[in-house]
Amino acid sequence: MTISENISAMTLLRSELDNPIYNRVIKRNVGEGDLDYERYVKTPELLSLQPSPDLLVSSDELMFLMVHQAQEIWLKLAAHELSGLVGGLDRDDVWEASAHLSRAVQVIDCLIREIKVLETLTPDAYQVIRRNLGNGSGQESPGYNRLNLAASYVIAAFDRIVVRRGIELAEVYGPQNEHPDLKHIAELLVGFDEGYQLWLIQHFMLVRRTIGVSRGTVALDGVPTKVLPARMTQPLFRRLWTLREEMTAGWQRGSGYSPGEDRQEAVGA
Repeated sequence: MTISENISAMTLLRSELDNPIYNRVIKRNVGEGDLDYERYVKTPELLSLQPSPDLLVSSDELMFLMVHQAQEIWLKLAAHELSGLVGGLDRDDVWEASAHLSRAVQVIDCLIREIKVLETLTPDAYQVIRRNLGNGSGQESPGYNRLNLAASYVIAAFDRIVVRRGIELAEVYGPQNEHPDLKHIAELLVGFDEGYQLWLIQHFMLVRRTIGVSRGTVALDGVPTKVLPARMTQPLFRRLWTLREEMTAGWQRGSGYSPGEDRQEAVGA
């Protein structure tokens, strides 16, 4: 196949992709927007949010735009689940709270994996796309800001349920813990927060791959990329992390086995 034939095949395929496609199973055209699936998911509106191939500044721009659009949708879902978590905690319905929180953890995992798609973008290709982004910054992301707002409500709701139980937060991890359900929620919160920070770190690595990191290299919002790690490793639920530091500070040696010690003999003694 010649180069011109290859180009013709690509042009033909893109033309067909832009038109309704006949599905032999349901014996209907798919893509006209009149099927129940299309109406419910709103595929005509959803798929019209990206430029047509002839308007892209590069072949990679569609991927770049769609990943960011998808991230905003996932972030919206994460914030929605966190609001459900707040409601569950305030009603003392720990099952409902943990269900919402477990789903939010999975959403964060999706965000992390999705960023990896952007890593297929080479630095030279990004420099072309970058000319069309103005002064855009992740700080301007509605999803990012909503998630941070929702997180502040979450930790306040968790504090309230701890107070209603008449205990201190440290007691959740105490040897006589009588509230294992709160320990479960606390660990899920830490897991969510860990995922959130890994997502931001993954974004930092994307910055490093595409434009580099130094004091002289600035993001589109004018911030030197060198300062990004500090901004991207701030936890959502700081109190749950400092609690670990406090537990370690209060730890003492003793009452354990020595490395290599015969434990059977030690028990007998």
